[in-house]
Amino acid sequence: MRFRLRYLQHDLELGEGQFAVGRNASCQLSLDDPLVSRRHALLIVSRDGVTIEDLQSRNGVLVNGKRIEGLVAVVGGDKILIGGQEMILLETRGIPAGNITSVGGAKMTLSKFEAVQPPVNDEGSVAPAQPSDFGAEASMVRRLDGFRVLGGVAEKALAMGRAEEAERLLASALAEVLEAGRGGRSIPASLAEQAARLSAKLATATGKGAWADFVIELYSVQKCPAPAQVIDELYSALRKVTSIDVGMLRSYIEMLRESLPKFGPAERFLFQRIEGLERLAVLR
Repeated sequence: MRFRLRYLQHDLELGEGQFAVGRNASCQLSLDDPLVSRRHALLIVSRDGVTIEDLQSRNGVLVNGKRIEGLVAVVGGDKILIGGQEMILLETRGIPAGNITSVGGAKMTLSKFEAVQPPVNDEGSVAPAQPSDFGAEASMVRRLDGFRVLGGVAEKALAMGRAEEAERLLASALAEVLEAGRGGRSIPASLAEQAARLSAKLATATGKGAWADFVIELYSVQKCPAPAQVIDELYSALRKVTSIDVGMLRSYIEMLRESLPKFGPAERFLFQRIEGLERLAVLR
């Protein structure tokens, strides 16, 4: 028997093991909701059934409108309320893997979070690891899965024109990534790229320059050129936002210019494209 969690019109498949829900980015489903505790609830999934536990949250967990205590079994069709977020447990039988609903183009088999899954590309196949991922802290690498789930849901919201909903979902998780970078922690390249790309998409959708500034600051603290896909998103964003921090962008460009002698051809090309962002920003 397979189990899925329906949240915001998306079905997330639950693999056997533990599935945490809360505001913390380390949770498999991270919710940006002030009514949700950092680690709010835990779903325990086995071949035969699912139980849910309230992790001593401030506002509790409701199943079908009733607050639970201790471990409670849940079945298909049960409505689970965590903070202000409602989700429904679904049961399915005999569905082949090819029919699994995906979020953000990736197969969402959400089993034990400690078992880090490799990055997945837009076609649903395993993407090659990026070199800086291998030197990153294990705790930061473990955030990849949880962020991928949240990012996939947010991208669907953006595609449906729900920019405010996507911003609400992503704000807390993006802030944690940037704070980690400011604190000198090693952020996996895949996590930084996904966070930056989503932030640039938010800038385009909301018109808020602060989300474009996020991208510039994130790669400033990383002290490296942003990837091509992120730069593409920034070009789109700068045509939509009302203003950005041009001084921060210039400081970032100057920092990169000092490293030009060490850059290879690919990095030099990225640098030239980033220089073009300054020209576009000045015209705002």
